[in-house]
Amino acid sequence: MVIDHEYRQPQAIKVNGLRKSYGANLAVAGLDLEVTAGEIFALLGPNGAGKTTALNMIYGLLAPDAGTVQLLGRPMTPGAQALKAQIGVQLQATSLLPELTALEQLLLFARLYGQRLSRAEALELLASVDLSAMAAALPDKMSGGQQQRLALALALVNDPALIFLDEPTAGLDPAARRDLWELIRSLRRRGKTVLFTTHYLEEAEALADRVGIMDRGRLVALDRPAALTASLGQLSTIQLTVALTAAQINALPAVQLARREGERWLLQSVDAPATLSALFAQAAAVGQPVADLVVSQPKLEDLFLELTGRSAQLEVNHE
Repeated sequence: MVIDHEYRQPQAIKVNGLRKSYGANLAVAGLDLEVTAGEIFALLGPNGAGKTTALNMIYGLLAPDAGTVQLLGRPMTPGAQALKAQIGVQLQATSLLPELTALEQLLLFARLYGQRLSRAEALELLASVDLSAMAAALPDKMSGGQQQRLALALALVNDPALIFLDEPTAGLDPAARRDLWELIRSLRRRGKTVLFTTHYLEEAEALADRVGIMDRGRLVALDRPAALTASLGQLSTIQLTVALTAAQINALPAVQLARREGERWLLQSVDAPATLSALFAQAAAVGQPVADLVVSQPKLEDLFLELTGRSAQLEVNHE
């Protein structure tokens, strides 16, 4: 496993040996994880990797079969109400109350936490997620991005030190996603700790101080995004359109991974010049043109493919 050994600061999250099975299906297989106070940590994985199950166990929604969880230095147990009051959670599909305005929902959620939130404080919280203009709006009058920002505000209503976000930008358009990215960055500036799951690898690269990649219930990589991609060395990604057979493509030198995507090929090569030279020679020999050639340097997606053999961005995870 690619793993970072340099983080030795105070831990906001400490997980040891976390396991969960559903019948014969081992969803989480002995997860060990530490998240440093004040950092943004991204948990990645293809569908069925176990990341949502792991997240649900860490913040107390789901009881593990084995293992322990400490949050903010204290054990996370079913009766840890004082600890739960210091965390905020935004689920994949946070249910907004259709009959209450944005402002009314914040005031209600605050009461559920046993807190008194003044109207002015609620309006300030809405302003922090760029929803001042929607204070009197019902959810069905909001865009998808506005509903996600309201869900984030609800997760922050108790001013938590530790925040869990499960696929926070799923279903949003690119502009709305980037707006939410900036809101998440602002949480770090306020000293919050954030653990989020995502299937957008560029989102993890843009936001996370560190990234963990899960596959089949296990953590298979853990480090800073730049360090993870650097671990690939000289690996290059080659994308092109050419009418060659799988056998011809796999026979090219230095190719570590070859995958057909419709009419295009995606190759990973440890020596791109050698691969391309042989590819052009092979294509010329059989009279086939090479089109739409793109060569790129390693990204987090390349490591993800190497570790899991699957793409993270086929669909949203619903574990």
